[in-house]
Parts: sequence; structure tokens; C-alpha cells
Amino acid sequence: MAIRLIRQNGDEILRKRAREVEKFDDKLKELVDDMIETMHKNNGVGLAAQQVGILKRVIVIDIYDGKGPIVLINPVITKTKGEHEVEEGCLSFPNQFAVLLRPKEVEAEYYDLEGKKQKIKAKDLLAQAICHETDHLDGILFVDNMLPGTLETIKPE
Repeated sequence: MAIRLIRQNGDEILRKRAREVEKFDDKLKELVDDMIETMHKNNGVGLAAQQVGILKRVIVIDIYDGKGPIVLINPVITKTKGEHEVEEGCLSFPNQFAVLLRPKEVEAEYYDLEGKKQKIKAKDLLAQAICHETDHLDGILFVDNMLPGTLETIKPE
């Protein structure tokens, strides 16, 4: 496992659409392990493969609820319910936060590391993270959907 470099705002790869994963092999498992380690090292809730320079439809999420990280490959949000204002940040935008409208609940289909199709129902923070990371796979950044005038930069101590 290795810590990978997180691409920062302005890196053109963050604006590209990721490609579907077709091979569920050891290379994919290594990428996922590295992404989880990188996310945890940077105290992130989620990470998309673009953020480590790989144009594949892979996201990892950990909402630190004791259930461990979730890996979603080729995720597709199939249903949303409700809406609420949330504060969001992004590992590619260090120390920046904004307010967005996100669904309160989502359902998504995805593949696991073995290539088996799965479904997930999520609420609140997990739903928010799935939306945020799935947006990344389409080259959409949280600042694209923020409520105008809500972007803040917090100076690190």
C-alpha cells in the first residue's frame, strides 16, 4: 500500500470524466487499497480515483461509523429523496468549504471488488459523500454546485 499524491484544484484531470472499470484484478485492488490509505492519511470522508490521477470510476468512502471503508466501482445513483443544505469540503481543495444542496437519501448501484453488482441505500453524511464522489467521476467539483457566496477558506493553524 502507498500514499498517493492528491491532485489539487486546477489540475485538469479533476475535470475529466472517468472511464468504466472493466477489469476486476489485483491492480484494481491495489488502487483501492492506496486510495483508502490516502483518504485516511488526509482525514477524508471520500476519495475518487481522479483525485489520485487515475481516470477510473472508483470511489472509496469512510464516514467513520465503525463499519469501515466502502468501495464503489462504476457507481450510478438510481434514486434520490429529499434535500437539505450541507457544508462540504474536498481533499482537492484544502481548507475550503462551501454550502450545497444535497439529497437527504440516495440509492445507488455499483460493483464490488469481485465484480459483483451491489445496491446501497444511504442517508445523511453517507448519501452526501456518495453524491460528492460520484460527481468527481463526471468531472464535477463541489464548487460547481455550491450556493453562491458560501465558499470559505479556513487558514490552517
